[in-house]
Amino acid sequence: MTSKEILIGGKDGQQVIMDAAMGNRHGVISGATGTGKTITLQILAESYSRLGVPVFLADIKGDLSGIARKGKAHSKISERVKNIQISEFNFQANPTVFWDIFSKQGHPVRATISDLGPLLMSHMLELNDTQTGIVYSCFKIADEQGLLLLDLKDFRSMLNWMGENAKELKSEYGNISSASIGAIQRRLLVLDEQGASEFFGEPAVQLDDFCRTDFSGNGVISLLDATVLTQKSPRLYAVFLLWLLSELYENMPEVGDADKPELVLFFDEAHLLFDQAPGVLVDKIEQIVRLIRSKGVGVYFISQSPLDIPEDILGQLGLKIQHALRAYTPKDKKVIKAVAETFRSNPKLDVEQVIKELQTGEALVSVLNKDGSPEPVERVLIKPPESQMGPVSKDEREEIISRSPFKGRYDQDLDRESAYEVLKKRAEQTDIESKSEKKSKSRHSTASSRGRQSVGEALLKSAARSIGSQIGRQIIRGIMGSLLGGRR
Repeated sequence: MTSKEILIGGKDGQQVIMDAAMGNRHGVISGATGTGKTITLQILAESYSRLGVPVFLADIKGDLSGIARKGKAHSKISERVKNIQISEFNFQANPTVFWDIFSKQGHPVRATISDLGPLLMSHMLELNDTQTGIVYSCFKIADEQGLLLLDLKDFRSMLNWMGENAKELKSEYGNISSASIGAIQRRLLVLDEQGASEFFGEPAVQLDDFCRTDFSGNGVISLLDATVLTQKSPRLYAVFLLWLLSELYENMPEVGDADKPELVLFFDEAHLLFDQAPGVLVDKIEQIVRLIRSKGVGVYFISQSPLDIPEDILGQLGLKIQHALRAYTPKDKKVIKAVAETFRSNPKLDVEQVIKELQTGEALVSVLNKDGSPEPVERVLIKPPESQMGPVSKDEREEIISRSPFKGRYDQDLDRESAYEVLKKRAEQTDIESKSEKKSKSRHSTASSRGRQSVGEALLKSAARSIGSQIGRQIIRGIMGSLLGGRR
């Protein structure tokens, strides 16, 4: 095995090795609960790290944090290493940075409403077409007025203003009903209860911080603790991952063919990305997955069944690792048959039967040749990880966080002069000028000068009324607009 290859597993001396140059051709790890998907994810992540490739992965069950610690010897590990005939196997830790949207298990991860854009916001709020149209109008008006939508309070304030000025806006933006505004506001309240307010704000995460190597040249593993996130707000989890994909696609440079990826992403519970997602959003995901290869980014989906992933996206996933599936019902049998057909056949294997027989830590694996064509599927034992299996302790996690290169960068909210303050000052100045003008004119002149206020004036006055008590909110630099409807 060369320095640019990844050993996935083997059996009786026969190894399955993936060329690292194929790492940006994406992949899928699937199988029933308890069959070994997490360990497979772990060995791929640490293998990429050793090659100097930064890794981002979401920890759904809370048992991946051990990747930051050195593994311990065990007879079963020794037996597997011998069976696979791994010549170099050394227990070692991996450079790891812990992240957490809720700031409990790692550095906080933040973005703004403007960064997400109207399409992702509408998807997260589960809005209908009419309500989605209002959200698009909200973003457009904010852009035209030079106002950033930073957090949920910004968004609510903007929607309130639109409701108050619906008549003036109707000719340009269509009907803006109070019922639709109310429905969106109620969804925002629910989202706030799920903790989304902790995601929107500043300092916003710098994408470069997910693309680091350590002083030894190993890729840093950015581990997002998603144990609480997927329970409290699975839709927010999905939207965050989609936002991350779109921002990476837009901001990373083209690299062409390379001997290894620039970055790899592992998305656990992949079905959450696609459940109830509108067709236009699934199309965007498919487009990004297809095009982000040219940026040197590999995307790996982890789910119970590869059929959880839309067919157009599944067809782009080069590496396929299938752990056991159970056939308890006729529906289960149909799923297994369909999954078996996704592999390039091997005359030595009855793939449909083997899927049901696989033991924990075993998998069916198909990698890509150097020309991009799939190898015939093989039944193998997955290589054991060299890092710790299972989570680190609370004290160990805190110790790792205390040594993080990002300590202090994101941990405190920033409270700079915000758009709220600017709007309030402008509105107050407008009121002062208006009163002064009225005093200098006659009653007739004052009466004749009364007319319908402009949209901009109405925005300033209404916004000042609705946000006067919310001074001091954050201004954020944009991360550039995303393919998914962000500001440009």
